[in-house]
Amino acid sequence: MPWDRELTIALKVAEEAAERLRQEYQAFTAIPDAPADISTPVDRRAQELILDRLHHHFPHDALCAEEKISGFETVAQRGPRTWVVDPIDGTRGFARKNGQFSVMIGLLAEGMPVVGVVAEPAQNRITFARQGGGCWTYVGDATAVRCQVSRRPFSECILVQSWAKPGQVSRAAALLTPKHIQETYSGGVKLARVARGEADVYANTYETFHDWDICAGHLLVTEAGGTVTDLFGQPIAYQADDFAQRRGLLATNGLCHAEALQRLQPLTARFRSA
Repeated sequence: MPWDRELTIALKVAEEAAERLRQEYQAFTAIPDAPADISTPVDRRAQELILDRLHHHFPHDALCAEEKISGFETVAQRGPRTWVVDPIDGTRGFARKNGQFSVMIGLLAEGMPVVGVVAEPAQNRITFARQGGGCWTYVGDATAVRCQVSRRPFSECILVQSWAKPGQVSRAAALLTPKHIQETYSGGVKLARVARGEADVYANTYETFHDWDICAGHLLVTEAGGTVTDLFGQPIAYQADDFAQRRGLLATNGLCHAEALQRLQPLTARFRSA
């Protein structure tokens, strides 16, 4: 099947990186007040491992990743086939030691996600997909089971979002008025929860984020039967000059998508010039 080899290798690389991160995580001294933009030497070591393995197996593919590290200066960052990597998505969760972080490995072919792997090292869980092959998940050595988005209607929807400030309601939550709210670091974790049917809506309303924040998780949701667009209802476009995303993102179980888009329209004014 198309993309089988790429998925098999991406899974092996994600498992190796997740095991290395579990070891680092256990030995890491928590930073309770870690800022949102924190980066650690662990991020860079994990990225080096992932890029090294991918480049070994796919020497002609481009490599796009969050951290800047030496050794890959001569490798293209964009191309017909591009691996998109976030070595620790949700570094704040890693640094605070609350388990809310992930390894994200995605593959773009002609700008479209075709392979996606989101590993959650603290939970020893991996959720993965390839184009046309569905979305699957497993914990530890268990057999992978297929994921499906939920069938909850908008009136019953569960919103997964980043942590709101104590005593405050996020703007997205105020507009969507969900039945329940889950809070976690890591876009990869949020997208995987939607794909597994644990949540129904994830809205990324940051003015700027990047391809590596969403690429792998994007495919999980769509292969599980959900819908992913920008906040204007248009397909996500990858590989901008700076790899930035400036039109937001909405990932849902599909049933909630139209209503969520409509309710979130007051937030889109900040994106109009993008």
